[in-house]
Amino acid sequence: QVQLVESGGRLVPAGGSLRLSCAASGRTFSSYAMGWFRQAPGKEREFVARITAAGLGTSYTASVKGRFTISRDNAKNTVYLQMNSLKPEDTAVYYCAADSGFSGSTDSRDYDSWGQGTQVTVSS
Repeated sequence: QVQLVESGGRLVPAGGSLRLSCAASGRTFSSYAMGWFRQAPGKEREFVARITAAGLGTSYTASVKGRFTISRDNAKNTVYLQMNSLKPEDTAVYYCAADSGFSGSTDSRDYDSWGQGTQVTVSS
């Protein structure tokens, strides 16, 4: 397993941008697909984006497609989530997660390791 630490969450006005980072420990980071999930108050955790181990494939939930971009730097053991045109409904705790499968998944149950989360609040 890898240990994951998210950062970058804060209060931002609607229409603004944020970049979340997730730093991973361990020498095998490049063998893990990575995902971002979020959980709003009173709601279930939902998939946001994923990226394959080599960084060659990505996918997004429909509500963020065209606004969010997931990327990774395997030399820095870090995965990013660039969020643009933020909306109040993007307010949530954002979690990164590692999947030992190379392709990644949209199902949170397939992920082996989780970070502690970082709060993103978008004001209207």
